[in-house]
Amino acid sequence: MGIVVEVKNLHKRYGDRIAVDDVSFAVEEGEIFGVLGPNGAGKTTTVECVSGLRTPDRGQLTVLGLDPRRDRREVRERVGVQPQEHRLPDRQTVAEAMRLYRSFYREPADGRRLLDMLGLAGKHDTQYRQLSGGQQQRLSVALALVGSPTVAVLDELTTGLDPQARRDTWDVIDEVRDSGVTIILVTHFMDEAERLCDRLALIDAGRVVALDTPAGLVASAASEQRVRFRPSTHLDERLLTDLPEVTSVRHHGQQVLVTGTGNLLQAVTSVLAQQHVVAQDLRVEQASLDDAFVTLTRRRRS
Repeated sequence: MGIVVEVKNLHKRYGDRIAVDDVSFAVEEGEIFGVLGPNGAGKTTTVECVSGLRTPDRGQLTVLGLDPRRDRREVRERVGVQPQEHRLPDRQTVAEAMRLYRSFYREPADGRRLLDMLGLAGKHDTQYRQLSGGQQQRLSVALALVGSPTVAVLDELTTGLDPQARRDTWDVIDEVRDSGVTIILVTHFMDEAERLCDRLALIDAGRVVALDTPAGLVASAASEQRVRFRPSTHLDERLLTDLPEVTSVRHHGQQVLVTGTGNLLQAVTSVLAQQHVVAQDLRVEQASLDDAFVTLTRRRRS
């Protein structure tokens, strides 16, 4: 697989505020590439520069071998964009929106087939205001794909959706990728990034903090382990705090949370066995992408 998007030393300033500060990454053909970070981190500005909607102050951009600044029209033909703020007129029907957006492109996709693929069959004559939040998001994706793009940029796609609608939208994104479209997914939801993305650029305060697979980011930041259990009888906390593998012991109601390094689980369970204490509801908690992001951003600021 080749590289379809390459960003080198991208920089964008608004007055005195630096929105994007020396951002670099590359997106490979066929992947879902995540741009992850908190609100205001510079994610949207970055992808708007990539898709030709905004002009950077400096840096190099290549999209499908094109320069978004010089080849703006052709880039817009080949890159579909679902913007962060996207709302259609309340009374516009799904079919009317599709006809309008198809008219923007020289070789548009089959609108009816696209709507069917995204779960909007039978909604052609439905007004925008009558669609559920999840259906509105699916329509937004359909309109981003109507130009038969090679790359799709989806910005904060599931913000405001209920849990079931979010998961349904995730399935749609998988289907879009399976159809041959490379996806750049902008999100501030850690679970969404972990579920969908092949690789991630973690952006904080306009800079790329880390670039790796979700599992790789978690592994690089996870220096500690956590063991949680409910002791069957009284347990002298000092038996655990004296272990070299243990860094902290905390109580949450009847539960004990032990944090540490090395072979923590074996060390804790050995002590419990020696004291004839049964570890009820024993769980080993793995570090999450959320933990990794907090750790990586803290390292940068320290």
